[in-house]
Amino acid sequence: MAIPVLYISYDGMTDPLGQSQVIPYLIGLTKLGYSFTLISCEKTDAYSRDKDKIAELLKENNIDWRPLSYTKSPTILSTLYDIYKIKKLALLLNAEKHFKMVHCRSYIAALVGLQLKEKAGLKFVFDMRGFWADERVDGKLWNLKHIVFKTIYHYFKRKENSFLRNADYTISLTHTAKEELLSWESIPDTTPVKVIPCCVDLELFDNKNIVPERLKLFREELGITLNDKVLLYLGSIGTWYMLEEMMEFFSVLKQQEPGAKFLFVTKDEHERILNCAEKYQVRQDILLRPGARAEIPYLIRLSNYSVFFILPAYSKKASSPTKQGEIMAMGIPVICNAHVGDTDKIIADYQSGIVVEGFNSTAYKDAIKKLDAGFSEEQIIKGAADYFSLENGVVRYAEVYASVLGS
Repeated sequence: MAIPVLYISYDGMTDPLGQSQVIPYLIGLTKLGYSFTLISCEKTDAYSRDKDKIAELLKENNIDWRPLSYTKSPTILSTLYDIYKIKKLALLLNAEKHFKMVHCRSYIAALVGLQLKEKAGLKFVFDMRGFWADERVDGKLWNLKHIVFKTIYHYFKRKENSFLRNADYTISLTHTAKEELLSWESIPDTTPVKVIPCCVDLELFDNKNIVPERLKLFREELGITLNDKVLLYLGSIGTWYMLEEMMEFFSVLKQQEPGAKFLFVTKDEHERILNCAEKYQVRQDILLRPGARAEIPYLIRLSNYSVFFILPAYSKKASSPTKQGEIMAMGIPVICNAHVGDTDKIIADYQSGIVVEGFNSTAYKDAIKKLDAGFSEEQIIKGAADYFSLENGVVRYAEVYASVLGS
């Protein structure tokens, strides 16, 4: 008989992260004998657009989806209201289904999960995803000079400590974050922590599935010739990605490769991207295109290199960029900066790209010279399979579940 597990995510399943970083794992674990009930908080537009598709996918895989609406405003009060809704639904579902374990994705979900452990005796897996409270500060979302945000920050740091000390198992995205949290005096060395990075569906991100005729259509649509050198940026711009520095890098690349083009595969902030390109006098070489999930492998294959620079803040010790594994799986070398999770170590271990040594034209020129040495597409793909395989990720989660549940 399948073991009943409650999975709580504050991210929506109709969001890209839910589709890439929650659902595939649950489908894999369902096949290993676990029965999931899934609570998520869905954003209005994404839910309206994709609810039927996601509901059908989850139903086909025997996952009981209980979506709640995500409350956007007012700040703080909206989150408190969402926590109340999650807790109320979780308690009702537990009374009905008698879960053995609650698996909580990040800190908001963990607030409810810890209460279920304390009040209902459920096993508790804390899938921390990152140093959430510190991310809010590093990303300038919480100003610690403001008494309200200072109070909230310290509340969540206390809760973080409680989650780590009381969880039956903690999941960290990076080895760097695991080392950091186990160095804290308040956390015992024996605290069970497993590293599982943001994994990749290697069946979707596979060059064998690329249809040449369709790839040609993408080239024609974007005006890319076979002789063009294309630099790729994949994903949202958001709080952490250093657009100015990436655009400057491209402007330096243009000095070496006058015909180079910069392809942004994103639905976000097109005007901001173009304004930044104007500043560096490369606007005419910018290509912008949003991409549906099934299109992303094709859009990656259009590129020769991919770049992402992430603000190297303290909280980024815990960051595992999903895009790194997806890009590597298609055999494309990555250009990134150091001090972001395990990204630089992965590049070194698998010779899968270049780590820039600073954010200036000299460092960029040095990195571009190294690009000329070339890379082994086969080796990069092998590195993605070794480190980012979804199949391996499912196995690691199954090991955690077996340890927690004694099964």
